[in-house]
Amino acid sequence: MTHPVKDPYFFGYGSLVNARTHDYENVQAATLKGWRRAWRASPLRAVCYLTAVPCADSEIDGLVASVPGADWDALDHRERAYARVPLRDEVSHQAGDVDVAVYAIAKGAHSDPTAENPVLLSYLDVVVQGYLHMFGRAGVDRFFATTDGWHAPIQNDRDAPIYPRAQTLTKAERALVDDWITSLPTETKQRL
Repeated sequence: MTHPVKDPYFFGYGSLVNARTHDYENVQAATLKGWRRAWRASPLRAVCYLTAVPCADSEIDGLVASVPGADWDALDHRERAYARVPLRDEVSHQAGDVDVAVYAIAKGAHSDPTAENPVLLSYLDVVVQGYLHMFGRAGVDRFFATTDGWHAPIQNDRDAPIYPRAQTLTKAERALVDDWITSLPTETKQRL
């Protein structure tokens, strides 16, 4: 008797945590151990974006979702600036015995953010909204605490979003993001 092949899953830790930005199924909370989240600059894009970087003493919240029929093409295209990295026991989730991959910028293809590589506020809004819906306020707090690179400038593009998967935030969601931004290092606030 043959057993059906299980769909693989991806681990999302940034905009993929916001289920409004994709239609993947079997979404559930997960934790990735031995990695940390960071805002990074890359020659592949003009703005900063999040990546996961190995860090033995860290763990980050996120989600896992299935990739039906192992058809990675659409997700690989969406995450084209990243390498798809297979994971083993680093991910804790309730999906059972499934293969899981994370998208991360290849080692050596990213650097610390500079004034020329802003974080798009529309992108940050999407990520925070996802964490708020998936993990509540405590999850948003953990997102900020487990992400490096907050010295990057933040470009306020809310009125004309540059980020292609921008979402509309409620007044309370916007206030939550804005409150967190005001608590970031001074150099970030001065560049808003």
